[in-house]
Amino acid sequence: MIVFRYLSREVLLTLSAVSAVLLVIIMSGRFIKYLAQAASGQLDPSSLFLIMGFRLPGFLQLILPLGLFLGILLSYGRLYLESEMTVLSATGMSQQRLFRMTLFPAALVALVVAWLSLSLAPQGANQFQLLLNKQDALTEFDTLEPGRFQALRDGTRVTYTEQLSDDRVNLAGVFISQKNLSSDQKDRGISVLVAEKGRQEIRADGNRYLILDNGYRYDGNPGQADYRAIHYQEYGVLLPKPDVSDEVTDRDAMTTASLLSSDDIRSRTELQWRLSLPLLVFIVTLMAVPLSRVNPRQGRFLKLLPAILLYMAYLTILIAARSALEKGKIPPALGLWWVHGIFLLIGLGLLYWEPLQLKLASRRSAREVARG
Repeated sequence: MIVFRYLSREVLLTLSAVSAVLLVIIMSGRFIKYLAQAASGQLDPSSLFLIMGFRLPGFLQLILPLGLFLGILLSYGRLYLESEMTVLSATGMSQQRLFRMTLFPAALVALVVAWLSLSLAPQGANQFQLLLNKQDALTEFDTLEPGRFQALRDGTRVTYTEQLSDDRVNLAGVFISQKNLSSDQKDRGISVLVAEKGRQEIRADGNRYLILDNGYRYDGNPGQADYRAIHYQEYGVLLPKPDVSDEVTDRDAMTTASLLSSDDIRSRTELQWRLSLPLLVFIVTLMAVPLSRVNPRQGRFLKLLPAILLYMAYLTILIAARSALEKGKIPPALGLWWVHGIFLLIGLGLLYWEPLQLKLASRRSAREVARG
């Protein structure tokens, strides 16, 4: 029991440290991406941390299996390097018994991953998509920042203002460059509007207008000298109506119950993917225990790179099979389970290969002694 608690503590501590590092790396990369979108006006800067919170369960469901895999390799590798495993082996600790002891922390991780993949991650993805729908409903002036050029998502208009009131109604030093497109989406030049000040107005029909005061409008084609300049005292620009949608279409945002009741191939694929992640935890544990065995003379990192490559091959084939299953290239009955079956056989081979070699060697030795 003492050995069991010791091994479990070592694995869980290493798992926590590795997962924390991986989570920081992945979330930092995603945060930089969302920060760039906020800087370009595609996202509201105040919602960045909320977005990261919604994405956190989706990150964790993939990080924890890898964290457990590396945790077993590093913690048991250290025990082999410091000859602690040699002492345990002398007391009867076999690879199979070590694997059975490792199943307890693996089961804890599998339960957490199952909770994340079946419940928490879909909820986070749902809230994330609803938040993006609200972001799409914002006009360019809802995310406009003074002193910065900001383009619409389709690139048809660039807006700039020197000053913006706190209520985002009044502007000063306004510059707007807009492409003129015909009904068949052909480029018909650009229009440039400059004004001393402007304000937003909502008319009785619900349309929003930007009213510009005391400025100029320039129409023409870049590279040509036939520009037209118009001075105006007041000019109204119709703002596009926000497209508000509460519909969630992503499969990863659907609840597990709705996936169970659906016969759609993509829904079935998403359900198998969610069930695959907890199963992945047990299979990588089966592979990690024999791969963690190292010779003290070779160092603890000798098998680390091949082990990581094996894990990446497992995850890559699983993702490729998911894509093929969605496209109907794999029979639904076969699904993703054949990938788990292949790596289950690999794990069993790694676990029993060395004991099998030792048994065969002992038989050969016994035969040689009998012949002698």
